[in-house]
Amino acid sequence: MASRSELSAFLESVERRAFKQAVFAVRDEEAALDIVQDAMLRLAEKYGHRPAEELPLLFHRIVQNAIRDWFRIVQNAIRDWFRRQKVRSLWTTSLSSLAPGRGEDEDQDPLETLQAADGSNREEAPAEQLERAQVLEIIEQELARLPARQREAFVMRYWEELDVAETARVMGCSEGSVKTHCSRAAHALAAALRARGITL
Repeated sequence: MASRSELSAFLESVERRAFKQAVFAVRDEEAALDIVQDAMLRLAEKYGHRPAEELPLLFHRIVQNAIRDWFRIVQNAIRDWFRRQKVRSLWTTSLSSLAPGRGEDEDQDPLETLQAADGSNREEAPAEQLERAQVLEIIEQELARLPARQREAFVMRYWEELDVAETARVMGCSEGSVKTHCSRAAHALAAALRARGITL
């Protein structure tokens, strides 16, 4: 069980690094600060009774999950905004097409205007964002299917950007084991993504 001083020392030692990592991930200092503060509180409240050597891995998981949650919230907000814009544009277009004196042809069909507006209202950027979000969701699903040690090593090395020695310390294994777990995870993920028709 970690003592209060061990927990405080640990949180003090990871605070700045976690903040930088969150800022890098979300590109918003206020959101990053909220994420790190929430993660620190969650660690203290729910895992403060755990041994001190387990705190780094638990904290990294909490921060990573908080960042993922933040991205889901943002992605949902973006999708909602584009849906609302499309609906607004659709109604604006349909109402403006019914206004008297619009165009030379008085017999113009408002439905034709709607169909043209609907096709021209699509933008590539949101579609690309949605596709990227869907690919990330598939990667997360495939990550969840990996054996626990492979998943831990992969997430710490490539998402948390810890070096091999740091990952080995957090996982409590040798550096060679970290490399083996990462290699197996990368090969398994690549095969799973290829099977789903995704090439990165």
